[in-house]
Amino acid sequence: MAAVCTTSRLFPPEVPMKLHAINRDKLVEALQKHLAQSGRPVQGLVLLQGGEEKTRYCTDHVELFRQESYFAYLFGVREPGFYGAVDVNTGESIIFVPRLPPDYAVWQGEIKPLSYFKERYMVSIACYVDEMEPVLRDQCKGQGKPVLFLLYGLNTDSGNFSKPAEFKGMENFETDLSTLHPILTECRVTKSKMELDLIQFANEISSEAHIEVMRNTAVGMKEYQLESMFLHHTYMYGGCRHCSYTCICATGENSAVLHYGHAAAPNEKTLKDGDMALLDMGAEYHFYGSDITCSFPVNGKFSDDQRLIYKAVLDAHNSVITAIKPGVSWLDMHKLAERVILEALKKGSILVGDVEDMMAQRLGGVFMPHGLGHLLGIDTHDPGGYPKGIERPKEPGLRSLRTARELKEDMVITVEPGCYFINALLIPAMESSDTARFFNCEAIQRFEGFGGVRIESDVHVTSSGCKNLTNVPRETWEIEAVMAGARWPLEKDFSHLQNQRRNSHP
Repeated sequence: MAAVCTTSRLFPPEVPMKLHAINRDKLVEALQKHLAQSGRPVQGLVLLQGGEEKTRYCTDHVELFRQESYFAYLFGVREPGFYGAVDVNTGESIIFVPRLPPDYAVWQGEIKPLSYFKERYMVSIACYVDEMEPVLRDQCKGQGKPVLFLLYGLNTDSGNFSKPAEFKGMENFETDLSTLHPILTECRVTKSKMELDLIQFANEISSEAHIEVMRNTAVGMKEYQLESMFLHHTYMYGGCRHCSYTCICATGENSAVLHYGHAAAPNEKTLKDGDMALLDMGAEYHFYGSDITCSFPVNGKFSDDQRLIYKAVLDAHNSVITAIKPGVSWLDMHKLAERVILEALKKGSILVGDVEDMMAQRLGGVFMPHGLGHLLGIDTHDPGGYPKGIERPKEPGLRSLRTARELKEDMVITVEPGCYFINALLIPAMESSDTARFFNCEAIQRFEGFGGVRIESDVHVTSSGCKNLTNVPRETWEIEAVMAGARWPLEKDFSHLQNQRRNSHP
């Protein structure tokens, strides 16, 4: 460990509410086009219900509120209890504010007027929730029984359905539950310049925090101390009160547990000399997230076996990033990562035989059972991975893919290959008549308790390739240098010297 004075070159940026106005315009344009092509009247209102504040079970402890993601996308509202509407014909927007009791001012703070919310969230009209029915009817004057486009559809990552808005007097409107969800979801798939700026900041502060953790990791610490350093840095210097997901701070054999860090495995192991650390952590800023994984030896020096596995995963990571561009199949990118890892394991004498035969037998899914990556935005696993017409693969490993789409310009997607030694997968594969011939059992035994390696970066698909939004040490010599106290990015002369040494390494 090389302790250093914690500082940051970053400062939380101002968030322009125009970002959400642009998102609303994008939705209106898409809905108008769909309705016109379907021969339907270009009229009606999109209506979304924001998130509600929740207490911890039966207590009065109020849990920290985070806005429902579709509502956040369209309106940027951080408070609970709101509704929002968008006129499909005119593009006018309305937010409905909960009418607060007088004692709110005593316990919670100032009760803001409607004019504050109209100005802050850049909407056409602001009214109270208890005025919703007459306001909506007035907005649709002359349209007969007004149509409300409500949000209802399947999230293909969670298997859950979005909740359509409900309010008193809803029976006086015609409701459409099928049109909005696929169109709004597809709007979220590609990002505007303003959205990209926020995702870039979330990446920058998270990258900086990962480096801080890497630099201060030492044998004898607890995994939760690594999590604590990350959370402190992103909040202290980035203003990130929320994380994109529960931090995974896995070391040793825990790094083979893909979603380690949950309540039953709460980042509590003591770091041991010879352990690999796999840290999957990402901050969220104004709803927009990051998702970064760094893997490194807790003692600051790679062993030969650690270097072998790490290099296999890094080569897969780099090969995919080099190949990414619009029109590329994400399924093909996953298979590319698998092939690179299998070739490296064969070169390292962990596997034997023909790599194409291994691919045919889905051996890649034994070492990388998760998908290569996922769409990223307001949600860590942003929706839109499987729109109508795109089928989920059924083969081992491939069925875990969170999307099988072709890439489009302005998508943001994670690239996160991994290589793990998971007994629950290895033992059946080593005993199977179809795959046993590929394993060097003596070599495999060396990796008992090794865990795994994952390397994850967030990339923006550009018109001709991609831009990596993540900036952390990736080469083994970069990691060792930073853990020994070198600044990041490394000095040019230092990088040149280490490149020479790396090229001479057998």
